[in-house]
Amino acid sequence: MQERSSVAELAASLRDELKRYSPGEKLPSSRALVERHRVSPVTVSRALAELVAEGLVTTRPGAGAFRAEPPAAVARPVDTSWQEIALSAEPGGDQVPRSVDASGVVATLARPAPGVIELNGGYLHPDLQPERALAAALARAGRRPGAWARPPVDGVPELRAWFAREIGGPGGALAASDVQITAGGQNALTAALRALAAPGAPVLVESPTYPGMLAVARASGLRPVPVPVDADGVRTDLLADAFRASGARLFVCQPLFQNPTGAVLSAERRREVLRVARAAGAFVIEDDFARLLVHGDAAALPPTLMADDRDGTVVHIRSLTKATSPNLRVAALAARGPVRDRLRAIQVVDNFFVPQPLQETALELVGSPAWGRHLRFIAGELTVRRNALTAALASRLPALAGPGAAYGGIPGRDGGPYVPCGGYQLWLRLPDGADEAALTGAALRAGVAVAAGRPYFAAEPPAGHLRLSFAAAAGPAEITEGVRRLRTACDELGVTVE
Repeated sequence: MQERSSVAELAASLRDELKRYSPGEKLPSSRALVERHRVSPVTVSRALAELVAEGLVTTRPGAGAFRAEPPAAVARPVDTSWQEIALSAEPGGDQVPRSVDASGVVATLARPAPGVIELNGGYLHPDLQPERALAAALARAGRRPGAWARPPVDGVPELRAWFAREIGGPGGALAASDVQITAGGQNALTAALRALAAPGAPVLVESPTYPGMLAVARASGLRPVPVPVDADGVRTDLLADAFRASGARLFVCQPLFQNPTGAVLSAERRREVLRVARAAGAFVIEDDFARLLVHGDAAALPPTLMADDRDGTVVHIRSLTKATSPNLRVAALAARGPVRDRLRAIQVVDNFFVPQPLQETALELVGSPAWGRHLRFIAGELTVRRNALTAALASRLPALAGPGAAYGGIPGRDGGPYVPCGGYQLWLRLPDGADEAALTGAALRAGVAVAAGRPYFAAEPPAGHLRLSFAAAAGPAEITEGVRRLRTACDELGVTVE
């Protein structure tokens, strides 16, 4: 008590003395204060710490203590309350909310604080990115004749032709003229949604699905209508019902390694999706975001839906970003028939064109021997990281990884957990009663960032979920440590994990 009293008395005395000092002027040394006030060095140190906390004093290592500069004048707050009316008032009776929840997108884009393990990222860890190959491709692209000239608005012809071969397959189902180069998959998705659905219209989406697509749809004034997904992809029996009930003329899906579940659309359902959509007079947007993220132990991949489409039903999106670098924002938007012209017009109005040096870099990369080596490398590395995550979950969080939990409530065909053979994430269903928002917060306090499941649902979710990414982590050891920290968070909240 005596020491605390002395600290308070000295702090009060120094507050009075500060009035005689100019801002920035140095105070007496600690030794001088000890002698003048007849107190211990500890008392002086604690009294100065109080004044620093109050913003009255600043200290500089090796220089001493100084009177703090006065705080800058605080600007008068801007009154933006009128914007609540302006942003919510819709002319012409439009009742579709235009507000956008970007939390699910931001969660995958935000950089974690130092020391936090990233199990929520949407891009490859820097160790998995082809930085040398990209640097070499960029250097070669910069030396190409006309590399800095204005490119064709549709894209560099050679790059369009490469995408056409990749998307259409060996049968040549797609021509280069059917391909528009865009600034990444999100840009292509935005253009497609705006082109194919009028504001206020319903759009069928998988449930759960990619939050960035839901955000784009709502920002465009569309009404997402969810259709459930299981281990074989979208439930096509319910898809037909949803078309009839909603009157929608558009369905957005990820047939291969769906985000977040990792499901692959079965052969039977592939045919049904095309048949049901054609019967409804509807378009299908095929977001083929993860084809280049296949794992080393996967079977042969099915062709794209567009390769099997003979009616112009499918609009296809293919991006290079996920398999390379967040900065190589180059993608293809492919369509056939009159819709191709509408997509082109919207893309040109919004962006003019994708910078030619970026397109040339992409073309140099995919045409080099390094491209095949890189794809084989990440196939092996993603397999190792996926196995590390499933093993760590089985060891430390079996209630989230066993049959019934089944990585998101979509059990594998053998009744065990569904483990995807492509993509970069696992989808975990939480035990009944678990609060996913509280758990993601507790996980962050424990030093691991994970994604909450709520943003992946267009309507009320059936249960709490987490999405864990294994691509953004440094390697198996970091993934294992991340799961250990997640277990700590579960224990803190009393979430059943055994």
